[in-house]
Amino acid sequence: MTTTESKSEFANYQTAFDEFNANQPGPEWLTNLRRSGISHFTELGFPTLKQEEWIFTNVRPISELPFRPATKASNTSIELDSFTFAGLTGSRLIFIDGIFSASHSTIEKLPDGVIVASLADAIEHHGTLVEKHLARHLRTDASGFSALNAAFVQDGAFIHLPQDKVVEEPIHLLFVSTDGDANIATVRNLIVAEPNARAKLIESYYSAGTSAHFTNAVTEIVVNEGAHIEHCKFQEQNQESFHVASIQAQLEKASHFTSHSISTGARIARNDINILMNGEGIDCVLNGLYVVGGKQLVDHHTLADHAMPNCGSHEFYHGILGGQSRGVFNGKIFVREDAQKTNAKQTSRVILMSDKATVNAKPQLEIFADDVKCTHGATVGQLNDEAVFYCRSRGIDEASARRLLTHAFASEVINRISIEPVRDHLESLLWNRLEELIED
Repeated sequence: MTTTESKSEFANYQTAFDEFNANQPGPEWLTNLRRSGISHFTELGFPTLKQEEWIFTNVRPISELPFRPATKASNTSIELDSFTFAGLTGSRLIFIDGIFSASHSTIEKLPDGVIVASLADAIEHHGTLVEKHLARHLRTDASGFSALNAAFVQDGAFIHLPQDKVVEEPIHLLFVSTDGDANIATVRNLIVAEPNARAKLIESYYSAGTSAHFTNAVTEIVVNEGAHIEHCKFQEQNQESFHVASIQAQLEKASHFTSHSISTGARIARNDINILMNGEGIDCVLNGLYVVGGKQLVDHHTLADHAMPNCGSHEFYHGILGGQSRGVFNGKIFVREDAQKTNAKQTSRVILMSDKATVNAKPQLEIFADDVKCTHGATVGQLNDEAVFYCRSRGIDEASARRLLTHAFASEVINRISIEPVRDHLESLLWNRLEELIED
Protein backbone atom coordinates (compact mmCIF):
# COMPACT_ATOMS: atom_id res chain seq x y z
CA MET A 1 0.00 0.00 0.00
CA THR A 2 1.43 3.39 -0.96
CA THR A 3 1.47 6.33 1.44
CA THR A 4 -1.14 8.11 -0.70
CA GLU A 5 -3.45 5.07 -0.65
CA SER A 6 -2.97 4.71 3.11
CA LYS A 7 -3.89 8.33 3.77
CA SER A 8 -6.93 8.05 1.54
CA GLU A 9 -8.14 4.85 3.19
CA PHE A 10 -7.92 6.27 6.71
CA ALA A 11 -9.12 9.80 5.92
CA ASN A 12 -12.60 9.05 7.29
CA TYR A 13 -11.11 7.77 10.55
CA GLN A 14 -9.03 10.93 10.93
CA THR A 15 -12.09 13.08 10.18
CA ALA A 16 -14.16 11.17 12.72
CA PHE A 17 -11.37 11.49 15.28
CA ASP A 18 -11.01 15.26 14.77
CA GLU A 19 -14.73 15.71 15.38
CA PHE A 20 -14.75 13.30 18.34
CA ASN A 21 -11.71 14.82 20.02
CA ALA A 22 -13.02 18.36 19.62
CA ASN A 23 -16.28 17.46 21.37
CA GLN A 24 -14.94 15.26 24.17
CA PRO A 25 -13.70 17.17 27.20
CA GLY A 26 -11.04 15.57 29.35
CA PRO A 27 -7.68 16.04 31.02
CA GLU A 28 -4.53 16.55 29.02
CA TRP A 29 -3.25 12.99 29.60
CA LEU A 30 -6.44 11.57 28.07
CA THR A 31 -6.21 13.86 25.06
CA ASN A 32 -2.61 12.77 24.58
CA LEU A 33 -3.64 9.11 24.79
CA ARG A 34 -6.27 9.63 22.10
CA ARG A 35 -3.84 11.46 19.83
CA SER A 36 -1.27 8.71 20.29
CA GLY A 37 -3.96 6.18 19.39
CA ILE A 38 -4.98 7.79 16.11
CA SER A 39 -1.32 8.32 15.20
CA HIS A 40 -0.54 4.64 15.72
CA PHE A 41 -3.69 3.59 13.87
CA THR A 42 -2.89 5.61 10.76
CA GLU A 43 0.57 4.05 10.82
CA LEU A 44 -0.52 0.45 11.50
CA GLY A 45 -3.94 0.25 9.88
CA PHE A 46 -5.98 -2.90 10.25
CA PRO A 47 -4.12 -6.23 10.51
CA THR A 48 -3.72 -8.22 7.29
CA LEU A 49 -3.24 -11.88 6.43
CA LYS A 50 0.46 -11.13 5.89
CA GLN A 51 0.92 -10.72 9.64
CA GLU A 52 1.69 -13.95 11.50
CA GLU A 53 -0.74 -13.24 14.35
CA TRP A 54 -3.61 -12.70 11.88
CA ILE A 55 -2.77 -15.23 9.18
CA PHE A 56 -6.04 -17.18 9.62
CA THR A 57 -8.36 -14.25 10.39
CA ASN A 58 -9.27 -11.86 7.59
CA VAL A 59 -10.62 -8.64 9.11
CA ARG A 60 -11.14 -6.91 5.77
CA PRO A 61 -14.96 -6.97 6.27
CA ILE A 62 -14.45 -4.84 9.40
CA SER A 63 -12.38 -2.25 7.55
CA GLU A 64 -15.08 -2.04 4.87
CA LEU A 65 -17.82 -1.28 7.40
CA PRO A 66 -18.82 2.42 7.29
CA PHE A 67 -17.18 4.01 10.34
CA ARG A 68 -19.78 5.72 12.52
CA PRO A 69 -18.52 5.72 16.13
CA ALA A 70 -20.95 6.05 19.03
CA THR A 71 -20.37 9.29 20.93
CA LYS A 72 -23.57 9.53 22.95
CA ALA A 73 -26.17 7.24 24.46
CA SER A 74 -28.68 5.80 22.01
CA ASN A 75 -32.34 6.78 22.34
CA THR A 76 -33.40 3.34 21.13
CA SER A 77 -35.82 1.62 23.50
CA ILE A 78 -34.63 -1.88 24.31
CA GLU A 79 -35.78 -4.68 26.59
CA LEU A 80 -32.83 -5.76 28.71
CA ASP A 81 -34.34 -8.72 30.57
CA SER A 82 -33.29 -11.14 27.84
CA PHE A 83 -29.65 -10.06 28.25
CA THR A 84 -29.38 -10.61 31.99
CA PHE A 85 -28.76 -13.81 33.92
CA ALA A 86 -31.80 -15.12 35.80
CA GLY A 87 -31.20 -15.18 39.53
CA LEU A 88 -28.04 -13.06 39.37
CA THR A 89 -27.83 -10.48 42.14
CA GLY A 90 -25.27 -7.75 42.70
CA SER A 91 -24.28 -4.54 40.95
CA ARG A 92 -24.90 -4.19 37.23
CA LEU A 93 -23.47 -1.56 34.90
CA ILE A 94 -25.21 -1.34 31.54
CA PHE A 95 -23.71 0.24 28.43
CA ILE A 96 -25.68 0.89 25.25
CA ASP A 97 -23.52 1.22 22.14
CA GLY A 98 -20.55 1.54 24.50
CA ILE A 99 -22.01 4.47 26.48
CA PHE A 100 -22.99 4.10 30.15
CA SER A 101 -26.73 4.12 30.86
CA ALA A 102 -27.31 5.21 34.45
CA SER A 103 -31.08 4.72 34.18
CA HIS A 104 -30.68 1.02 33.38
CA SER A 105 -27.85 0.32 35.84
CA THR A 106 -27.96 -0.75 39.48
CA ILE A 107 -25.23 -0.24 42.06
CA GLU A 108 -25.81 -2.31 45.19
CA LYS A 109 -24.32 -1.51 48.57
CA LEU A 110 -20.58 -2.14 48.39
CA PRO A 111 -17.81 -2.37 50.98
CA ASP A 112 -16.36 1.00 51.98
CA GLY A 113 -13.98 2.39 49.39
CA VAL A 114 -14.96 0.05 46.54
CA ILE A 115 -15.60 1.94 43.30
CA VAL A 116 -17.91 0.52 40.63
CA ALA A 117 -18.55 3.22 38.05
CA SER A 118 -18.41 4.17 34.41
CA LEU A 119 -14.95 5.03 33.11
CA ALA A 120 -16.14 8.49 32.06
CA ASP A 121 -17.31 9.20 35.61
CA ALA A 122 -14.11 7.79 37.08
CA ILE A 123 -11.95 10.00 34.87
CA GLU A 124 -13.84 13.01 36.22
CA HIS A 125 -13.88 12.03 39.90
CA HIS A 126 -10.90 9.65 40.29
CA GLY A 127 -8.62 10.94 37.55
CA THR A 128 -5.31 10.31 39.30
CA LEU A 129 -6.18 6.67 39.98
CA VAL A 130 -7.38 6.09 36.41
CA GLU A 131 -4.35 7.81 34.87
CA LYS A 132 -2.04 5.55 36.89
CA HIS A 133 -3.35 2.42 35.13
CA LEU A 134 -5.27 3.26 31.95
CA ALA A 135 -3.32 2.18 28.84
CA ARG A 136 -0.33 1.30 31.04
CA HIS A 137 -0.64 -2.47 30.53
CA LEU A 138 -1.82 -3.04 26.94
CA ARG A 139 0.39 -1.19 24.48
CA THR A 140 -1.47 1.30 22.34
CA ASP A 141 0.51 0.13 19.33
CA ALA A 142 -0.07 -3.60 20.00
CA SER A 143 -2.31 -3.67 16.90
CA GLY A 144 -4.42 -1.38 14.76
CA PHE A 145 -7.40 -2.33 16.89
CA SER A 146 -5.79 -1.38 20.21
CA ALA A 147 -4.67 1.90 18.63
CA LEU A 148 -8.18 2.61 17.34
CA ASN A 149 -9.59 1.81 20.77
CA ALA A 150 -7.23 4.32 22.41
CA ALA A 151 -8.08 6.97 19.83
CA PHE A 152 -11.80 6.80 20.62
CA VAL A 153 -11.63 5.88 24.29
CA GLN A 154 -14.61 7.43 26.03
CA ASP A 155 -16.47 5.02 28.27
CA GLY A 156 -16.55 1.57 29.77
CA ALA A 157 -16.35 0.25 33.31
CA PHE A 158 -14.00 1.22 36.11
CA ILE A 159 -13.71 -1.03 39.16
CA HIS A 160 -11.34 -0.38 42.03
CA LEU A 161 -11.08 -2.78 44.95
CA PRO A 162 -9.08 -1.35 47.87
CA GLN A 163 -6.77 -3.54 49.93
CA ASP A 164 -8.45 -6.46 51.75
CA LYS A 165 -11.92 -5.60 50.41
CA VAL A 166 -14.17 -8.47 49.30
CA VAL A 167 -17.20 -8.03 47.05
CA GLU A 168 -19.32 -11.11 47.70
CA GLU A 169 -21.80 -10.79 44.82
CA PRO A 170 -20.68 -10.77 41.15
CA ILE A 171 -20.36 -7.45 39.34
CA HIS A 172 -22.02 -7.59 35.92
CA LEU A 173 -20.84 -5.38 33.04
CA LEU A 174 -23.44 -5.61 30.27
CA PHE A 175 -22.78 -4.17 26.80
CA VAL A 176 -25.65 -4.00 24.28
CA SER A 177 -25.33 -2.82 20.67
CA THR A 178 -28.41 -1.44 18.92
CA ASP A 179 -29.52 -0.73 15.36
CA GLY A 180 -29.13 2.99 16.04
CA ASP A 181 -27.24 5.64 14.07
CA ALA A 182 -23.81 4.51 15.29
CA ASN A 183 -22.36 1.14 14.34
CA ILE A 184 -19.03 1.21 16.19
CA ALA A 185 -18.86 0.74 19.97
CA THR A 186 -15.53 1.46 21.63
CA VAL A 187 -15.34 -0.18 25.07
CA ARG A 188 -12.55 0.42 27.57
CA ASN A 189 -12.64 -1.34 30.94
CA LEU A 190 -10.19 -0.91 33.80
CA ILE A 191 -10.21 -3.23 36.82
CA VAL A 192 -7.75 -2.76 39.70
CA ALA A 193 -7.64 -5.13 42.68
CA GLU A 194 -5.35 -3.98 45.46
CA PRO A 195 -3.57 -6.53 47.74
CA ASN A 196 -5.80 -9.32 49.09
CA ALA A 197 -8.97 -7.96 47.46
CA ARG A 198 -11.50 -10.41 45.98
CA ALA A 199 -14.27 -10.16 43.38
CA LYS A 200 -16.06 -11.98 40.58
CA LEU A 201 -16.76 -10.10 37.36
CA ILE A 202 -18.96 -10.80 34.35
CA GLU A 203 -18.39 -8.96 31.06
CA SER A 204 -21.10 -9.80 28.51
CA TYR A 205 -21.88 -8.56 24.99
CA TYR A 206 -25.19 -8.76 23.10
CA SER A 207 -26.98 -7.32 20.07
CA ALA A 208 -30.40 -5.70 20.41
CA GLY A 209 -30.92 -5.74 16.64
CA THR A 210 -29.98 -7.63 13.51
CA SER A 211 -27.80 -5.16 11.60
CA ALA A 212 -24.03 -5.29 11.27
CA HIS A 213 -22.03 -3.51 13.97
CA PHE A 214 -18.51 -3.59 15.37
CA THR A 215 -17.41 -3.80 19.01
CA ASN A 216 -13.80 -2.88 19.77
CA ALA A 217 -13.16 -3.72 23.43
CA VAL A 218 -10.11 -3.55 25.69
CA THR A 219 -10.11 -4.70 29.32
CA GLU A 220 -7.08 -4.05 31.51
CA ILE A 221 -6.94 -5.98 34.78
CA VAL A 222 -4.45 -5.43 37.60
CA VAL A 223 -4.38 -8.13 40.29
CA ASN A 224 -2.06 -7.06 43.08
CA GLU A 225 -0.37 -9.22 45.73
CA GLY A 226 -2.62 -11.89 47.20
CA ALA A 227 -5.75 -10.70 45.36
CA HIS A 228 -8.26 -13.11 43.79
CA ILE A 229 -10.20 -12.22 40.63
CA GLU A 230 -12.52 -14.43 38.56
CA HIS A 231 -13.41 -12.85 35.21
CA CYS A 232 -16.04 -14.29 32.87
CA LYS A 233 -16.33 -12.77 29.38
CA PHE A 234 -19.37 -13.85 27.39
CA GLN A 235 -20.04 -12.84 23.76
CA GLU A 236 -23.41 -13.66 22.11
CA GLN A 237 -23.79 -10.93 19.48
CA ASN A 238 -25.73 -11.37 16.25
CA GLN A 239 -24.15 -13.16 13.31
CA GLU A 240 -23.79 -10.01 11.22
CA SER A 241 -21.63 -8.34 13.86
CA PHE A 242 -17.88 -8.10 14.40
CA HIS A 243 -16.21 -8.38 17.79
CA VAL A 244 -12.55 -7.73 18.58
CA ALA A 245 -11.48 -7.78 22.23
CA SER A 246 -8.26 -7.74 24.21
CA ILE A 247 -7.84 -8.69 27.85
CA GLN A 248 -4.53 -7.66 29.38
CA ALA A 249 -3.99 -8.86 32.95
CA GLN A 250 -1.02 -8.04 35.13
CA LEU A 251 -0.65 -10.38 38.10
CA GLU A 252 1.50 -9.70 41.13
CA LYS A 253 2.97 -11.94 43.86
CA ALA A 254 0.76 -14.77 45.21
CA SER A 255 -2.31 -13.55 43.31
CA HIS A 256 -4.97 -15.77 41.75
CA PHE A 257 -6.65 -15.03 38.43
CA THR A 258 -9.24 -17.10 36.57
CA SER A 259 -10.47 -16.17 33.09
CA HIS A 260 -13.43 -17.70 31.25
CA SER A 261 -13.90 -16.71 27.60
CA ILE A 262 -17.18 -17.92 26.07
CA SER A 263 -17.94 -17.06 22.43
CA THR A 264 -21.04 -18.10 20.50
CA GLY A 265 -21.91 -15.05 18.41
CA ALA A 266 -20.62 -12.62 15.76
CA ARG A 267 -19.62 -13.13 12.16
CA ILE A 268 -15.97 -12.58 13.14
CA ALA A 269 -14.88 -12.75 16.77
CA ARG A 270 -11.29 -12.26 17.90
CA ASN A 271 -10.26 -12.59 21.55
CA ASP A 272 -6.72 -11.80 22.68
CA ILE A 273 -6.02 -12.83 26.29
CA ASN A 274 -2.58 -11.83 27.56
CA ILE A 275 -1.41 -12.62 31.08
CA LEU A 276 1.80 -11.24 32.61
CA MET A 277 2.86 -13.05 35.80
CA ASN A 278 5.01 -10.43 37.45
CA GLY A 279 5.60 -11.98 40.89
CA GLU A 280 6.25 -15.32 42.53
CA GLY A 281 3.60 -17.80 43.63
CA ILE A 282 0.94 -16.76 41.10
CA ASP A 283 -1.81 -19.16 40.05
CA CYS A 284 -3.58 -18.47 36.76
CA VAL A 285 -6.30 -20.44 34.96
CA LEU A 286 -7.58 -19.65 31.45
CA ASN A 287 -10.74 -21.43 30.31
CA GLY A 288 -12.37 -21.01 26.92
CA LEU A 289 -15.36 -22.34 25.00
CA TYR A 290 -16.53 -21.42 21.51
CA VAL A 291 -19.63 -22.87 19.85
CA VAL A 292 -20.31 -21.57 16.34
CA GLY A 293 -21.88 -22.58 13.04
CA GLY A 294 -22.84 -21.18 9.64
CA LYS A 295 -19.96 -19.10 8.30
CA GLN A 296 -18.84 -17.74 11.65
CA LEU A 297 -15.17 -17.35 12.53
CA VAL A 298 -13.89 -17.28 16.10
CA ASP A 299 -10.24 -16.71 16.98
CA HIS A 300 -8.63 -17.04 20.43
CA HIS A 301 -5.05 -15.91 20.96
CA THR A 302 -3.61 -16.42 24.43
CA LEU A 303 -0.26 -15.54 25.98
CA ALA A 304 0.82 -16.80 29.41
CA ASP A 305 3.97 -14.78 30.13
CA HIS A 306 5.92 -16.28 33.04
CA ALA A 307 8.26 -13.52 34.15
CA MET A 308 8.98 -14.76 37.70
CA PRO A 309 9.66 -18.14 39.40
CA ASN A 310 7.21 -20.53 41.03
CA CYS A 311 4.11 -19.66 39.03
CA GLY A 312 1.47 -21.88 37.47
CA SER A 313 -0.74 -21.36 34.43
CA HIS A 314 -3.36 -23.79 33.17
CA GLU A 315 -5.30 -23.36 29.94
CA PHE A 316 -8.31 -25.38 28.83
CA TYR A 317 -9.97 -24.40 25.54
CA HIS A 318 -12.81 -26.35 23.91
CA GLY A 319 -14.39 -25.62 20.53
CA ILE A 320 -17.49 -26.97 18.79
CA LEU A 321 -17.76 -26.06 15.10
CA GLY A 322 -20.65 -26.73 12.73
CA GLY A 323 -21.65 -25.68 9.23
CA GLN A 324 -18.83 -23.95 7.36
CA SER A 325 -17.52 -22.21 10.47
CA ARG A 326 -13.84 -21.74 11.24
CA GLY A 327 -11.99 -21.73 14.51
CA VAL A 328 -8.52 -20.46 15.39
CA PHE A 329 -6.59 -21.15 18.57
CA ASN A 330 -3.10 -19.78 19.07
CA GLY A 331 -1.78 -20.26 22.57
CA LYS A 332 1.72 -19.39 23.72
CA ILE A 333 3.43 -20.23 27.00
CA PHE A 334 6.42 -17.92 27.36
CA VAL A 335 8.87 -18.72 30.16
CA ARG A 336 11.56 -16.13 30.79
CA GLU A 337 15.08 -16.95 31.92
CA ASP A 338 14.46 -16.17 35.61
CA ALA A 339 11.12 -18.01 35.78
CA GLN A 340 12.40 -21.26 37.30
CA LYS A 341 9.94 -23.77 38.81
CA THR A 342 7.27 -22.78 36.28
CA ASN A 343 4.36 -25.21 35.99
CA ALA A 344 2.36 -24.56 32.81
CA LYS A 345 -0.18 -26.63 30.93
CA GLN A 346 -2.14 -25.85 27.79
CA THR A 347 -4.88 -27.95 26.21
CA SER A 348 -6.94 -27.22 23.08
CA ARG A 349 -9.67 -29.66 22.03
CA VAL A 350 -12.10 -29.19 19.14
CA ILE A 351 -15.07 -31.19 17.86
CA LEU A 352 -16.06 -30.73 14.22
CA MET A 353 -19.79 -31.27 13.74
CA SER A 354 -19.54 -30.87 9.97
CA ASP A 355 -17.19 -31.97 7.20
CA LYS A 356 -16.97 -28.34 6.08
CA ALA A 357 -15.96 -26.88 9.44
CA THR A 358 -12.24 -26.21 9.95
CA VAL A 359 -9.91 -25.23 12.76
CA ASN A 360 -6.32 -23.99 12.90
CA ALA A 361 -4.67 -24.76 16.23
CA LYS A 362 -1.17 -23.62 17.09
CA PRO A 363 0.00 -24.34 20.65
CA GLN A 364 3.43 -22.89 21.39
CA LEU A 365 6.12 -23.19 24.03
CA GLU A 366 8.93 -20.64 24.26
CA ILE A 367 11.14 -21.55 27.22
CA PHE A 368 14.33 -19.87 28.40
CA ALA A 369 14.53 -21.49 31.87
CA ASP A 370 15.76 -25.03 32.54
CA ASP A 371 13.82 -26.08 35.66
CA VAL A 372 10.22 -26.09 34.44
CA LYS A 373 7.25 -28.36 33.80
CA CYS A 374 5.48 -27.28 30.61
CA THR A 375 3.10 -29.25 28.42
CA HIS A 376 0.79 -28.44 25.56
CA GLY A 377 -1.47 -30.35 23.24
CA ALA A 378 -4.15 -29.89 20.61
CA THR A 379 -6.71 -32.39 19.33
CA VAL A 380 -9.21 -31.99 16.50
CA GLY A 381 -11.78 -34.56 15.47
CA GLN A 382 -15.36 -35.70 15.42
CA LEU A 383 -17.31 -37.46 18.13
CA ASN A 384 -16.04 -40.87 19.11
CA ASP A 385 -17.99 -43.49 17.13
CA GLU A 386 -17.76 -45.99 19.99
CA ALA A 387 -19.29 -43.50 22.41
CA VAL A 388 -22.11 -42.77 19.96
CA PHE A 389 -22.67 -46.53 19.48
CA TYR A 390 -22.75 -47.06 23.26
CA CYS A 391 -25.47 -44.42 23.65
CA ARG A 392 -27.48 -45.90 20.78
CA SER A 393 -27.20 -49.36 22.32
CA ARG A 394 -28.97 -47.87 25.36
CA GLY A 395 -31.94 -46.78 23.25
CA ILE A 396 -30.86 -43.21 22.48
CA ASP A 397 -31.31 -42.10 18.87
CA GLU A 398 -28.21 -40.91 17.00
CA ALA A 399 -29.03 -37.18 16.99
CA SER A 400 -29.71 -37.22 20.72
CA ALA A 401 -26.55 -39.24 21.37
CA ARG A 402 -24.43 -36.72 19.50
CA ARG A 403 -26.13 -33.85 21.28
CA LEU A 404 -25.58 -35.49 24.67
CA LEU A 405 -21.89 -36.23 24.08
CA THR A 406 -21.21 -32.78 22.68
CA HIS A 407 -22.96 -31.18 25.64
CA ALA A 408 -20.79 -33.19 28.03
CA PHE A 409 -17.69 -32.02 26.14
CA ALA A 410 -18.69 -28.35 26.51
CA SER A 411 -19.73 -28.79 30.14
CA GLU A 412 -16.14 -29.59 31.08
CA VAL A 413 -15.48 -25.87 30.60
CA ILE A 414 -18.84 -24.49 31.73
CA ASN A 415 -18.62 -26.31 35.06
CA ARG A 416 -15.40 -24.45 35.84
CA ILE A 417 -17.37 -21.20 36.21
CA SER A 418 -18.20 -20.63 39.87
CA ILE A 419 -21.13 -18.22 39.23
CA GLU A 420 -24.22 -20.44 39.19
CA PRO A 421 -26.62 -18.16 37.21
CA VAL A 422 -24.01 -17.89 34.46
CA ARG A 423 -23.55 -21.67 34.36
CA ASP A 424 -27.33 -22.17 34.15
CA HIS A 425 -27.64 -19.68 31.29
CA LEU A 426 -24.81 -21.29 29.36
CA GLU A 427 -26.27 -24.75 29.81
CA SER A 428 -29.58 -23.57 28.31
CA LEU A 429 -27.85 -21.68 25.50
CA LEU A 430 -25.69 -24.67 24.69
CA TRP A 431 -28.65 -27.01 24.19
CA ASN A 432 -30.21 -24.51 21.77
CA ARG A 433 -26.97 -24.01 19.85
CA LEU A 434 -26.41 -27.76 19.55
CA GLU A 435 -29.86 -28.10 18.00
CA GLU A 436 -28.83 -25.54 15.38
CA LEU A 437 -25.46 -27.15 14.72
CA ILE A 438 -26.92 -30.62 14.26
CA GLU A 439 -29.35 -29.21 11.70
CA ASP A 440 -26.66 -27.00 10.09
